[in-house]
Amino acid sequence: MSPFTAELVGTALLLLLGDGVVANVVLKDTKGSDSGWIVITGGWGLAVFVAVFCVAAFSGAHINPAVTVGLATAGAFPWASVPSYLAAQFIGAALGAFLVWVQYYAHFGATEDRDAKLAAFCTGPAIRSSGLNFISEVIGTFVLVFGVLYMVAPAVAGPGGVTGGLGAIDALPVGLLVLVIGLALGGTTGYAINPARDLSPRIVHALVPMPGGKRDSDWSYAWIPVLGPVAGGVLAGVAYLMLGA
Repeated sequence: MSPFTAELVGTALLLLLGDGVVANVVLKDTKGSDSGWIVITGGWGLAVFVAVFCVAAFSGAHINPAVTVGLATAGAFPWASVPSYLAAQFIGAALGAFLVWVQYYAHFGATEDRDAKLAAFCTGPAIRSSGLNFISEVIGTFVLVFGVLYMVAPAVAGPGGVTGGLGAIDALPVGLLVLVIGLALGGTTGYAINPARDLSPRIVHALVPMPGGKRDSDWSYAWIPVLGPVAGGVLAGVAYLMLGA
């Protein structure tokens, strides 16, 4: 599997399982309807575990543009490989979100709450405040990338020869890191902490027909879960350089 394919597949798995657990909780008449925040955060942590474990040997399992940019900023990943990784991640995230729409199609139709339908695709703030929401995404992503840099010392090389990423042994630590970020910091914005995780599914929401109707895709907010995580990833990379390995 090439690094590009691995990042596409890994990010698709991440979104299928991550947005899948959100859909299971927020949509009507599912087996997991109204099961709450702990289920969502737990599901996302396990989604990261599965995705990283499956593709780490091939690409280093970034599965997140903020991680890719953060590793490159820290000198742990070549900038020349960044564009292809980002392209794969955004495409994979769209595929994963589309599969969630297919999986839960009947439940989208049974759900009257159009905000809940949007939430199954992308994030939104609990209290809307652009500045504070942006800072929340910066902090959450900083913790993610800083944790990756120090917890798992990314330095693997897959068959494609690309150095800088995670190994399969790192899947559980990174999954737990995402879990605690959700539990501790996710209550403000829903912790996108991943531009592909938010933007690609938001585009899918805008494009697919929705049984029972849908609201707009909240484009006025969409820049925050894209630029906030990128800023957080860059700051984590700079902090890593300043503090030293």
